[in-house]
Amino acid sequence: MSSTNNRKKLLLMGRSGSGKSSMRSIIFSNYSAFDTRRLGATIDVEHSHLRFLGNMTLNLWDCGGQDVFMENYFSKQKDHIFQMVQVLIHVFDVESQEVIKDIEIFMRSLKQLKKYSPDAKIFVLLHKMDLVQLDKRDELFQIMMNKLSEASTEYGFPDLVGFPTSIWDESLYRAWSQIVCSLIPNMSTYETNLIKFKEMLNAYEIILFEKMTFLVICSSNGNLQIGNNENDSNNNNKNGKKKSNIVAIDPKRFEKISNIMKNFKQSCTKLKSDFKTFVLNDSIYVSEISPNMVCFIVLNDTRQSQQLVLENVSKASQYFQ
Repeated sequence: MSSTNNRKKLLLMGRSGSGKSSMRSIIFSNYSAFDTRRLGATIDVEHSHLRFLGNMTLNLWDCGGQDVFMENYFSKQKDHIFQMVQVLIHVFDVESQEVIKDIEIFMRSLKQLKKYSPDAKIFVLLHKMDLVQLDKRDELFQIMMNKLSEASTEYGFPDLVGFPTSIWDESLYRAWSQIVCSLIPNMSTYETNLIKFKEMLNAYEIILFEKMTFLVICSSNGNLQIGNNENDSNNNNKNGKKKSNIVAIDPKRFEKISNIMKNFKQSCTKLKSDFKTFVLNDSIYVSEISPNMVCFIVLNDTRQSQQLVLENVSKASQYFQ
């Protein structure tokens, strides 16, 4: 694949103060949520060239959201801003007092994309969701998504994807994992190899993360439940029937692990340290599987020797380059 095809242009847009630069800094620059308080307003367009999985470059254009800049994007700079875009990420502040104007700017962006980048993928993030009352969040999200989906379809982008996000929880990792992974051309190969690796290790689940950002690439197991088939004398209920020993798995586990591992990585950096492998309770292994990926392994059988597990990780690495 040519180097040109490995460069992906991502537009990060939204009104001033919506939180664009904060989320970019948390995901790609190892900022904590508290660190983002020192960020100033973005002036015009800030360009970031970010290596992802070694051979892919994310050209992230963080577009300042002040009105004077927005008018420039849609007039003098439109062919420069909206040309050759693979992904638009449009950020909405859920506390905005000018929702109609916010949607109008989104629609103007879609109009230019239809002209200059008609194959672009469109994502919207309804941001600062932590400021919304808990029992109102789903309703607000659905109302906004209905309006935005209608606008997106009108301009020829029917496959709009949206996420409720906040810098104060793991939701940001879920959104950005799916955004970035939509650009990976050989995802099916990773998924197939990961399933084979899971079978070889007799693991509950194996999750692949990108090493620098800890964004989730894929998992060996998309199911939300895992059955345990081992015989267990305590597996009978009061009626003498066999109980199903089903462990319910948190559907938010991927982004929660991303958040935890990113915080751990930040702590290591502050101590001028790093890690390549660590083991928890002989059942969870976190190990580099390639120069650009980390695998998170949950074993079925904790009696396997650490040396054998790590040797298998080393042997499998050739399939995740």
